[in-house]
Amino acid sequence: MAPPGKKRKGEKAKNGAPPLDPEAIDCEWWDTFFLRNSSLSGVRVPLDEDDAFKYFFRASKTTFSYICSLVREDLISRPPSGLINIEGRLLSVEKQVAIALRRLASGDSQVSVGAAFGVGQSTVSQVTWRFIEALEERAKHHLRWPDSDRIEEIKSKFEGVYGLPNCCGAIDTTHIIMTLPAVQASDDWCDQEKNYSMFLQGVFDHEMRFLNMVTGWPGGMTVSKLLNLSGFFKLSESGQILDGSAKTLYQGAEIREYVVGGFSYPLLPWLITPHDTGDDPSDPVLAFNDRHEKVRSVAATAFAQLKGSWRILSKVMWRPDRRKLPSIILVCCLLHNIIIDCGDYLEDDVPLSGHHDVGYSERYCKQSEPLGSELRGYLTEYLQR
Repeated sequence: MAPPGKKRKGEKAKNGAPPLDPEAIDCEWWDTFFLRNSSLSGVRVPLDEDDAFKYFFRASKTTFSYICSLVREDLISRPPSGLINIEGRLLSVEKQVAIALRRLASGDSQVSVGAAFGVGQSTVSQVTWRFIEALEERAKHHLRWPDSDRIEEIKSKFEGVYGLPNCCGAIDTTHIIMTLPAVQASDDWCDQEKNYSMFLQGVFDHEMRFLNMVTGWPGGMTVSKLLNLSGFFKLSESGQILDGSAKTLYQGAEIREYVVGGFSYPLLPWLITPHDTGDDPSDPVLAFNDRHEKVRSVAATAFAQLKGSWRILSKVMWRPDRRKLPSIILVCCLLHNIIIDCGDYLEDDVPLSGHHDVGYSERYCKQSEPLGSELRGYLTEYLQR
């Protein structure tokens, strides 16, 4: 007799399908999917099969296999209920990951994604959420603040490419737009453009990798308030990050570690914003702002890549669960980093062609700390030498 609660090898699951073999790798799902979707009308699928794979799932086959390895144990040990395909078999880990990635990458409806794989809407919903739960837990190491050696490398790259010394990253925000049920549609979530939205704030390195992110807050608040509520603010203010070695620029001028941000952010000792050229349109100020903008554009480009790759974030989300939406956003950020960490490249037409926050203008933040202004002055002078 098998022990209570355990099944003998080969015994069928309660739903009548054989259990998944944890060692089995499903290689057939792609052939079936490609045959079904490679010649869809109105869709320009690359002819090369490897390029087509990246077109559909944003990751190479090698990176896809790595993502499967991260979530395999969770998807096998706690599979969503009733996930049987039309052949009467449990969906393989590979097919589950493919369904979730396609849903996140395309932003298409659950019905459309299901039709592409030959499964129902409820299956797409269950698979996608189970994948999100698993990756959120298993891929944490792909999004964390760098150690001191890595920070030194980041600072060196920013200075070498953009000329700003001791810079550790670029910070920016973007809106994730939602359509909320009337019962949830409060003014807190209504932003300056009269959309219901959720904020996403990210700090990026020179390779457009997330170093820190925060989401879950209403898009109607100011960027400066979002910053103050973030863990990044608390860590920076307490000296737990951005507290590495300072750099001497010239005699009497030393610059600490910092990140750069736009006019929506306050000017702080560890967050350097541009000069207001209306107050001082001099050549040194314009030169500093030009360098500053080039660094800040790293964050803007990163958000364009994020929203272009994982288009569920750039389309209007229809009545999302506000408790689940932060997890969806986080997993897209994790996938963004995994693609970079695995050395994958993006096709040229993947990033959004326009700005990542079309229709939103920066709201000027007047907050300015004297030490932040002094350090920005040092940098401005340094760039003229």
